[in-house]
Amino acid sequence: MARITLQVLDGADRGVIYEDLETPVTIGREEGNAVQLNDERISRYHIKIQEDRDRIVLTDLESTNGTRVNGQTTQLRILQHGDLIAVGKSTLLYGTRAQIAERVDAIKDGGLRVSEDAKHEPITGPARDPSGSNLNSDESISIELDWGDSARFPSALHLPGPPDLPEGLSPAQAAQVSELFEYFHLRCRSLLSGVTLDESGEPTPFDRERWQELVDLQALLAQYLRRIGEGG
Repeated sequence: MARITLQVLDGADRGVIYEDLETPVTIGREEGNAVQLNDERISRYHIKIQEDRDRIVLTDLESTNGTRVNGQTTQLRILQHGDLIAVGKSTLLYGTRAQIAERVDAIKDGGLRVSEDAKHEPITGPARDPSGSNLNSDESISIELDWGDSARFPSALHLPGPPDLPEGLSPAQAAQVSELFEYFHLRCRSLLSGVTLDESGEPTPFDRERWQELVDLQALLAQYLRRIGEGG
């Protein structure tokens, strides 16, 4: 049987990593699922992920609120490493960092062909409300960069501005916090350097490599936030 890894990027279980799960895997809010999520908007048994003919297949188990992969509503889908699975208020990333990096390398080396039409298909990112865009697993990605639209980020409305830095840190703790911010600053700068804004308001092209780097960054932040919430 194939084994898979899922990382929770968003939702009540943000930051949890389910490693080396033996397929078939069911995901839902009920006990008995291999992945039980604390999410009232997902069904008792929401989706199933299984191996079939050397492919990993996701099946929606007639859930109430549906399932989306890379922003596209789906009932049945062959998964690729780096795909984002949205169920209820939760978003899961399929694959380990190594597996996703390998897929990105294959895309960079031309191992996956991208049609000209597919290069301009818009899709929303994991923190947005999926818009039902048409994205296949081996396509490039375009996203709309309109971070100022707070209506699209209801989970962030309780944060009117940046939070204050912690006070009373020891020199060692301050250095650790500084290193964290420096790391994320450099990652964000690298990602933004590959984006060219379109003043016409059209979706801005965002290549698959940069997109997966952005998802990886969100996964790291989710893990840090969970570790902090659990006291280290």
